[in-house]
Amino acid sequence: MGSSKRRNAIFTIVVISALILIFTVADFFEKDRIFSEAENRLLAVKPQFTWEALLDGTYTADLENYLTDQFVSRDKWITMKTKMDVLLQKKEINGVYLGKDNYLIEQHLPENYTEVQISKKLLLLEKLVDRWDATVMLVPTADNILTDKLPDNAPYFDQKQFLDRVETLVGEAHYVDVYSALAAHAEEEIYYRTDHHWTSLGACYGYRAWAEAKGIRRYPYNTHIMETVTTDFSGTLHSRINLDWESDSISHFSETTMRPVKVTYDMSTVKDTLYEPSYLDTKNKYGFFLDDNHALVEIDTGMPGKDTLFIIKDSYANCFVPLLTPHYSRIYMLDLRYFNGRLFDLMEQYDTPEENMDVLILYNCIHFLEDFGYHE
Repeated sequence: MGSSKRRNAIFTIVVISALILIFTVADFFEKDRIFSEAENRLLAVKPQFTWEALLDGTYTADLENYLTDQFVSRDKWITMKTKMDVLLQKKEINGVYLGKDNYLIEQHLPENYTEVQISKKLLLLEKLVDRWDATVMLVPTADNILTDKLPDNAPYFDQKQFLDRVETLVGEAHYVDVYSALAAHAEEEIYYRTDHHWTSLGACYGYRAWAEAKGIRRYPYNTHIMETVTTDFSGTLHSRINLDWESDSISHFSETTMRPVKVTYDMSTVKDTLYEPSYLDTKNKYGFFLDDNHALVEIDTGMPGKDTLFIIKDSYANCFVPLLTPHYSRIYMLDLRYFNGRLFDLMEQYDTPEENMDVLILYNCIHFLEDFGYHE
């Protein structure tokens, strides 16, 4: 190695070492953050050291997550890295495809969903359907419906094949074919461009598929006169790339605001609306629908003489459930991510002789495979 190359190498090492030292010192004096507004998630907290945690590897793993989350100026570094990736013409950044027509589409690789994992989830689903005569409504994510928006040759987990297995397992009488309903409207705004959720329009097409599967006369929601509540929504996928991007609009059906409702969150907070406008002033604007996520939500619709509905759900249900209020006197929404009890015991409390209880399982396919689980 020549003297000039050696000097350049030494200079590079010194600069990198200095930067690491500076940021390490800055991290030491920087107060830990609890929540990332840009990423809309809780950040890792400093792990408690124990010899047991050290020996089984959990301490080092938790420490690595903590240091990554609490790194000073983290959001700026993410932006800088993303801009470099764009300059290098990368089509996927931080698990997000940079799709066509300004779509950001969450990446779900086939190898991430093993046969063992799928079989375990289907076994739990089968038990739930058999015990409670439940209806299953698993919603495909954007990568499976908006395939024309994906980068060329972008891989994705085949949810149609998975949903065919679900339908065969639970039977046609217990299955809602959301895939076909959304595929028929793939050219419309059925998913957000910057977020992983379906839009209210997509949820309405899902509602129509649900009503058809249940043999219920659906309410005639007019998709041409929806009310827009914000045009400045940048969702979870935008947070991952942290670049300037075209914002989304959030709309809902005004008919759902005209019915008197009583909404109880986690058996404590009571509201008289299905929507929380305060979220529209925050990064988490999707929280507008049913006050974001809660373990248990009870909705008294003011519709006498109707049945009860018990929904086991993820956040895809939040913009969908308001559409169901004409059909039930009472709706219970349970999010298993925030519930630590025994599921069947809880459901038996609400399945009384006085209330004929329907059960609906509503997840997007990926959340179902990653998050669905319960104690009987």
